[in-house]
Amino acid sequence: MVERVALTQAAADLLADLVKRHGPVMFHQSGGCCDGSSPMCYPRGEFMVGAADVLLGELPDGTPFWMSASQFEYWKHTHLTVDVVPGRGSGFSLEAPEGVRFLIRSRLFTEEEAEHVESEPPLHTGDTFQA
Repeated sequence: MVERVALTQAAADLLADLVKRHGPVMFHQSGGCCDGSSPMCYPRGEFMVGAADVLLGELPDGTPFWMSASQFEYWKHTHLTVDVVPGRGSGFSLEAPEGVRFLIRSRLFTEEEAEHVESEPPLHTGDTFQA
């Protein structure tokens, strides 16, 4: 499977700290209001994934990264890298009190990656995923 989502070292360090303090977490990117175009980090189980949400992959500590189906349509040809930068994002995401925010850096898949993606089975959605 082609890797669709990864972390920078700074984001991996912050994720590890958040998991240590809050337990298992998850990411969701909706493209909606309230900074929804940024990846939001929630305690796992406190955000209900919708039937059409797409599971892009699993990050360290078993952290799933979900994206709304409508947002995925825009990003399906890209590799996403979660990074962290100074600043205040949405108050709903776990990193907000730290004075930093997660954001996405993206690049188009290489030709080789794009060919592999075409041959892979569909990604899990909220209605096909078994935890």
